Amino acid sequence: MHRPLALSVALASSLVTASADEVQLRDKSAVIGRIIAEKPDQVFVDIGYTVIGVPRAQILKVVRSDEKSATTKAAKKPADSTAKAVAPAKPATEAKGLFTINATPPPERSVRELMAQLGQAVVQVRTPSGLGSGFFINEDGHLITNFHVIEGETQISIEVYHQRGGQLERRAYKQARIVAMNKFADLALLKIEDAGAPKFARVPLGDADALSVGERVFAIGSPLGLERTVTEGILSTKTRQMQGALYLQTTTQINPGNSGGPLFNLRGEVVGVTNMKITFGEGLGFAIPVEQVKFFLTHRDAYAYDADNPSNAFRYLPPPSRVKQSEAKGKK
Repeated sequence: MHRPLALSVALASSLVTASADEVQLRDKSAVIGRIIAEKPDQVFVDIGYTVIGVPRAQILKVVRSDEKSATTKAAKKPADSTAKAVAPAKPATEAKGLFTINATPPPERSVRELMAQLGQAVVQVRTPSGLGSGFFINEDGHLITNFHVIEGETQISIEVYHQRGGQLERRAYKQARIVAMNKFADLALLKIEDAGAPKFARVPLGDADALSVGERVFAIGSPLGLERTVTEGILSTKTRQMQGALYLQTTTQINPGNSGGPLFNLRGEVVGVTNMKITFGEGLGFAIPVEQVKFFLTHRDAYAYDADNPSNAFRYLPPPSRVKQSEAKGKK
């Protein structure tokens, strides 16, 4: 009697379906099919090509198809929850006034990955006398650039590349207001105030003091007007002193037009603001440490721009009156 039953069990194993009932036997085998009848001494199972009767004495447990479905769904839920828990997420950020920092240090990534993530936050700053670079520090349109990029100018436009449907869309914003500036730190804070301006991609500020000499860094900017140019190098030293100020020295290529752009570490954090290079020298670029940027932003009220303030770094003088000039000539 056991031999035919074992044979039937073996044949039935090839017909297993997700909706089948299962009769588990004491010898650790099972009969899988559709239970069509149950009697005190036997359970009848349709295994597709025949019906077999399984003695109650040989049955360890009967599992119905609806019970199996519920068990399967319950088993899948922890797996799904686990998958969601380990899925990569954006680093948590902490607001510090106008700018943000990462709450916990994110892992290092490749320059290619970081460029795709950070590129939208880097902009080109244009004035009638030239151009430079800059970067957004928050979604409301506040951005950092160099003082010398906008020195003597009030007509400032910002060119931004927005990601739209997998493609980059270039847009120029003409209403850029000067919020604050510091000639001696070579820093300026601007804000886009165009009507209908969207929320902007922004970058977090990092910690230049935590950098190690020899650590890889990269810059994004518009050297010679070539937008979205990426250059990579290492930190040569973080204690280069020039005219009483400290700078980050880097082998990252810095050229005219890079001024005001961000210098990143491989965690995607701004560690400096590129502002100069040694003329006729290669691999001798310099950046303002981000700690000075944080100080400037925290105390921006002290550097607030006012067009009527004679203490500003520039003034527009009214042209001389032609009437007064004529009167002066007549007196001669």
